[in-house]
Amino acid sequence: MKKIWSSIKPYLRWVILGGTLFFLLKAFKDHSSEVAAIRIDAAGWLTLFAAFSITLLAHIWAGFVWGWILQSFKQPVQYRWVLEVYLKTNVAKYLPGNVWHYYGRIWAVTKAGGSLGAATISVLLEPLLMAAAALLITLTGSQLGWVDAKGDAGIWGLQILSLAAVCLAVHPRILNPVLQLLSRLKGKAAGTEVFQLEHYPFVPLLGELGFLGLRGTGFLLAFVALTTVNPSQIPLLFSAFSFAWVLGLVIPTPGGLGVFETTAIALLNPHFSTAVILSIVALFRFISILAEVVGAGVGALSDRTSRRR
Repeated sequence: MKKIWSSIKPYLRWVILGGTLFFLLKAFKDHSSEVAAIRIDAAGWLTLFAAFSITLLAHIWAGFVWGWILQSFKQPVQYRWVLEVYLKTNVAKYLPGNVWHYYGRIWAVTKAGGSLGAATISVLLEPLLMAAAALLITLTGSQLGWVDAKGDAGIWGLQILSLAAVCLAVHPRILNPVLQLLSRLKGKAAGTEVFQLEHYPFVPLLGELGFLGLRGTGFLLAFVALTTVNPSQIPLLFSAFSFAWVLGLVIPTPGGLGVFETTAIALLNPHFSTAVILSIVALFRFISILAEVVGAGVGALSDRTSRRR
């Protein structure tokens, strides 16, 4: 069974990506005339620019949060350098494997004189804390009726179980013994320093909540640019975004491509027209990639400027 899983695993992400993209293309085909009829006025374009700006700000903020994690391990890094590395490596998430942005950050920290152990823990903690933040928002939304869970207690229980598992996974009493075990399995010498958590990462978790808040605001503004959003629908959009985003994080497709869009359509279809949702998720994906590309360019330019000084 293990051999079968090992042979299937490399192709699983492509099967998922192909299936979700097929669903999206079929949805666009079925609603192509409605999508084509949507128009964006001058105010809408300004709103989309605001969505782009806030999305770029979200990635900059996420870089600061990663810097907090590194500095909590007393690594010899400065925030400007951390931001440059974070922004430059962010676009690598779209490469096959969906791990190269993490590899790039680990390599950059070790090249700068940091510890391999601390760098590895930092890139492990970041997505876990992001997932915990997204699950917190989603669970709150489902319990307050912002997201339709179709009355299924199993979904509610799965959300609680997932959140509890993620929150426990980053607790020092759980994570530190795992790190010690991995260190022994790698055959490290007894005197080698093993980096561990000294306390629960509450501050980085709050930082990731801020990241999700900024990303959700960008998603909300994309909606406002194309359709009317009632104040009562704002919590729904934040909750739906968070759930779609966390699925895109954990399901193995490059950058959550296809998974985020499919989930958002499924959650929001009862509340907005399919054509509007299709247009918005396509626009938001473009805005997200553009913000990451611009961020990478800013990081590279800043790095080049600092080297000339």
